[in-house]
Amino acid sequence: MKQYTVCAVICAAGQGSRAGFAKNKLLTPFMGTTALEKTLSAFDFPTIDEIVVAASETDFAEITALCEKYPKANVVLGGKTRLHSVHAALQAVKSDIVLIHDGARPFVSREVIEGCIQSVKTHGSGICGVLCTDTVAYVLDGKVAHTPKRSNMALLQTPQGFFTENIRFAYDRAIAADRTDCTDDSSVFLNFCGEPHICAGARENSKLTFDQDFKTVERVGFGIDTHAFGKEQDYIVLAGIKIPSKSGLIAHSDGDVLTHAVMDALLSAAGLRDIGYHFPDTDEKWKDASSMEMLKTVHGMLLSQNLQVQSLSIAIQAEHPKLAPYIDEMKNALSSVLRIDPTQIGISAGTNEGLGYIGEGKGITVQAVTLLRKL
Repeated sequence: MKQYTVCAVICAAGQGSRAGFAKNKLLTPFMGTTALEKTLSAFDFPTIDEIVVAASETDFAEITALCEKYPKANVVLGGKTRLHSVHAALQAVKSDIVLIHDGARPFVSREVIEGCIQSVKTHGSGICGVLCTDTVAYVLDGKVAHTPKRSNMALLQTPQGFFTENIRFAYDRAIAADRTDCTDDSSVFLNFCGEPHICAGARENSKLTFDQDFKTVERVGFGIDTHAFGKEQDYIVLAGIKIPSKSGLIAHSDGDVLTHAVMDALLSAAGLRDIGYHFPDTDEKWKDASSMEMLKTVHGMLLSQNLQVQSLSIAIQAEHPKLAPYIDEMKNALSSVLRIDPTQIGISAGTNEGLGYIGEGKGITVQAVTLLRKL
């Protein structure tokens, strides 16, 4: 099977005037960094071979300096419109596949990016989108003229992926025809190349447009849990992963002490009651229950409040068994349930140097800290 190279084009040549800032909104302070840096970081992983950033003449020097920390990045001069900026960036692309992404979408996940790439390989294009949940109306002279069938409507996002030669062909013709009415890459492709294929976007892949979009609400939560050894089984469960052990952990459910600490951290950050309230050990429904299934329920509670997990840090204290070989599996299992990249999860495992109940091998304690963002 052919190995395709992949480039990410990041559109950063606009001014973001609707946000009302004195400078490019992508270069203003945001969540401890800038929106552009968060976007670049999202694409800075091995699958992406090169990054081309389109910058305005005004911001060219600042963006070039910012990109020095990203060895794959190359900055090019954009144009007067998005159409012209993308066209300019495409001339610098060397890879087989190109993903075109708005710099103002810093919350794009690796899962969405990888899905877009796979769609290009399978269908020749990949336009990230989410199905409409609200009724959409065509408005004429201040009145609703038509309400199209909601199930046929999607909100398009970026990245939008294509084989480079195809989208470059389409953009060449769009520029020649001065089609500045094409507001995204899918419309350029549709008008000059073919029907693009939709792939899965994500609700959290939102675009920073207005001033209030930059005023994110973040919440921190802390959770801790302890379970004693003593259950007659030859394994323990951490993050749903079975790990060989001299005995199991005593609990009403499956004894997944790590997941219990994570759930308490998430519930605390959301301002909700702890796991003992939601999953009481007096309820037979939770007898020997999978804690990862319980975590899915907690994650659903977060989504109902429009809360998204941004990061998760976990510290395990256990004298035995050896946990290091299982850390990546645990991270992947948690990332799948919480719908975040494994890189947003940190897990450390240490002993208690022979001190106390942990050092004596009587139990395991896990502490978890999480950061949530209000969507």
